[in-house]
Amino acid sequence: MIYAANLKCNHTRKSFKEYGAKLSSALNGESVLVFPPFCALSEDKFKFTQGVQNFYPCDNGSFTGEIGADMIDEFGITTVLIGHSERRALGESDVLLKAKFNFAKSKNWDIIYCIGEDDITHMNGSTKEFLSEQLENIDLEYENLIIAYEPIWAIGTGKSASVEVISGVLEFISSKCNAPLLYGGSVNEKNISDISQIPNCDGVLVGTASWDVENFIKLIKA
Repeated sequence: MIYAANLKCNHTRKSFKEYGAKLSSALNGESVLVFPPFCALSEDKFKFTQGVQNFYPCDNGSFTGEIGADMIDEFGITTVLIGHSERRALGESDVLLKAKFNFAKSKNWDIIYCIGEDDITHMNGSTKEFLSEQLENIDLEYENLIIAYEPIWAIGTGKSASVEVISGVLEFISSKCNAPLLYGGSVNEKNISDISQIPNCDGVLVGTASWDVENFIKLIKA
């Protein structure tokens, strides 16, 4: 199982240093990725992999407010998150996401690429068609790719998709590629056991339940 924590706009440099130390002391060989905000990245050595939530497809340049590869390289980071629905909602287009993917691929970075449908698409029964369009934007044969299915209607709502829904969607995605598949969307200590038993589910991308390190540790141990 892969346990990926998206800390979003939470934690400071000081608090993440403490978070990292506590999490590292609790791990015993589990595969864990943590995505803190960029300003909280630590140069400390942890028992998990640090990744970045966002970047611009450049080494450096005249891109005000953006994060380039030179900055990421300074921390020795090679894992990136692309396509999260919250980034898409802020205006990241398919064109930009494709540029990000191709840039990360050129760097041989590990990519977690997020896809997911909104509630209207879900209720209309058009999820598979919608996800297919999102997947057409990237190279599904890229060897360092992980795909995270995060239904937008479940993110941060406390309402996870049912086991049946997750199973059906992951089976569909697995028919299109061989990449490891994660589920994200209100994953917590109570539902992690059931989610982890779903065929084709190789792990989880955790949001709110990962912000407090003690909660995240309990989720992993569960």
